[in-house]
Amino acid sequence: NLEKQQGSSGLDKRFKTLPPSEMLPRNETLGGYIFVCNNDTMQEDLKRQLFGLPQRYRDSVRAIQPGLPLFLYNYTTHQLHGVYEAASFGGSNIDPTAWEDKKCRGESRFPAQVRIRVRMNYKPLEEDAFRPVLHHYDGPKFRLQLSVPETLMLLDLFSDKGSA
Repeated sequence: NLEKQQGSSGLDKRFKTLPPSEMLPRNETLGGYIFVCNNDTMQEDLKRQLFGLPQRYRDSVRAIQPGLPLFLYNYTTHQLHGVYEAASFGGSNIDPTAWEDKKCRGESRFPAQVRIRVRMNYKPLEEDAFRPVLHHYDGPKFRLQLSVPETLMLLDLFSDKGSA
């Protein structure tokens, strides 16, 4: 199986991009972005004021502009944290030492990065509150790029929940 052979090569992984099902349609404006973490990486995200995703997200993260609303989904607790905003344009390896790859020193495991700042610290949303707002594909997976209406609905959910 050719795909399996290519998938095992680090070089090919580097050039992988997202399939269309995981991306916002071209004619829709990017309204916000969800970054993903777990209990182990969340503290590093917030301490460094940097969010990161794997390489295949690099093109979609590059579309992030300063001021864009950002959210952080912790898949250990299944909670969505917010509200953050981009403090830089999205890019590659803004800080290569963040989430360092133990196998490749000086390389980040999450090179699709953006600097962040806290816009407002709200109580986190539980999964059943925010999931209905998101665009789903492949069962429980949801798209990380948010449309403007999805972003506005999430911002409303957070403001209804109140500050932390």
